[in-house]
Amino acid sequence: MSVKKALISVSDKTGLIPFARRLAAAGVEIISTGGTASLLKEAGVPVIGISEVTGFPEILDGRVKTLHPNIHSGLLAVRDNEAHQKQLKELAIETIDLVVVNLYPFKETIAKPDVTFEEAIENIDIGGPTMLRSAAKNHAFVSVVVDAADYETVASEIEANQDTTLETRRKLAAKVFRHTAAYDALISRYLSDEVGELLPESFTVTYEKAQDLRYGENPHQRAAFYREPLAGTASIAYAEQLHGKELSYNNINDADAALAIVREFTEPAVVAIKHSNPCGVGIGTTIREAYQKAYEADAVSIFGGIVAANRTIDRDTALAMKEIFLEIILAPDFTEEALAVLTEKKNLRLLRIPTLNEASVKANHFRVAPVAGGALVQDYDLKQLEESEVRVVTDREPTAEEMEQLKFAWKVVKHVKSNAILLAKDNMTVGVGAGQMNRVGSAKIAIEQANDLAKGSVLASDAFFPMSDTVEAAAAAGITAIIQPGGSVRDQESIDACNRFGIAMIFTGTRHFKH
Repeated sequence: MSVKKALISVSDKTGLIPFARRLAAAGVEIISTGGTASLLKEAGVPVIGISEVTGFPEILDGRVKTLHPNIHSGLLAVRDNEAHQKQLKELAIETIDLVVVNLYPFKETIAKPDVTFEEAIENIDIGGPTMLRSAAKNHAFVSVVVDAADYETVASEIEANQDTTLETRRKLAAKVFRHTAAYDALISRYLSDEVGELLPESFTVTYEKAQDLRYGENPHQRAAFYREPLAGTASIAYAEQLHGKELSYNNINDADAALAIVREFTEPAVVAIKHSNPCGVGIGTTIREAYQKAYEADAVSIFGGIVAANRTIDRDTALAMKEIFLEIILAPDFTEEALAVLTEKKNLRLLRIPTLNEASVKANHFRVAPVAGGALVQDYDLKQLEESEVRVVTDREPTAEEMEQLKFAWKVVKHVKSNAILLAKDNMTVGVGAGQMNRVGSAKIAIEQANDLAKGSVLASDAFFPMSDTVEAAAAAGITAIIQPGGSVRDQESIDACNRFGIAMIFTGTRHFKH
């Protein structure tokens, strides 16, 4: 066997001319269509027009050109099947040994902010995927290339042996079906969104590899990092690493958690994360002040943590950050002076996300959580505290200062693993109780962490109190105000306890479980 005839039709023409010249020099006849054929002819590469093979013109503005038996019979015929070969001979159809196709730029088209529905539809490729699938199905005999990164391998093997190896053809075929599956997933998602089918009968998602990782959560686990196409640049998937070691699985997971919290704030804010939970969050009039509050919130746990800021890191803030061991600092930008300070630490990872303060999750995007044998799909918890939904349920109303601290605490507690209790004071977290099996257990951890700072602080709970024990623990610690969803059949017990201790309590009507 040898590669004698190739069909080339590409939208992305990167690297095409050198590749086609190598094929032609190796004696391969090239069939091509439209703009690809014109480009090859201009470059002096001999080309056979698609109409010469089909005996039929390209019609309907190019919608129909390769969808023809002369093309697909030449691709799908089994070379060692005598009946197939007899039919080809009777019909004067020649085999095609190599297909080089990449598809209409559907992803790039729908990524444009002003794209129309009609424009999106016109960029759904039909003939391209059909040729790719035909060639990939018959990869025992046909080579198929969908990625310019494979041009070198294919050209080299043809130059050396007049054909590609079966191993190469099998790898190329697998890549084709991955590529067409991803392409179709984007189309199905776009059309489903257009008609409001947000949780359809089948849920197909696709991701593109951003990088291989040394390992997963633990060294014995294999891992890679994939980004969601069109998810938006305000995410860890599109962060620019300016300095430091390669990101790890746990780094990426924690950085994502830090971003989710810091985006809750419009004022200067800094978030410190350990194991996906906030160990310190602070807001201030400057980013330096916000960092100091985040640091003082838990000066022990922040060591080895990941820090996210929603303002440019300046030199003063960088000098303070440099004093302790941090894994990652993530911000919209860094001044040159700050970079000079922080890059003195060889392993410190510095990530820049210029669009950090923009929305990173669209209203119709969903969070997918794998479980054994399936997946849970839900939209992101983007709900903000609505003033109209807040209800004071105790005799005493919160003071203006308490209300500000309650709002601050509510923004953070929704990002703490349930059961979650968070204490806040002076625009900083002072105690965090996360992931406990009962709510009063989380409260005790938060209070113990806050120590003397618990007195005069406020408390936020991600879900209702099933009994009054959390209120009693709060009162003993000197906490003055509480924010929680409400909704327990025993709410009145907690309200009565607050009234006994002079604690103000408000209900939000919204639960923020995070498992």
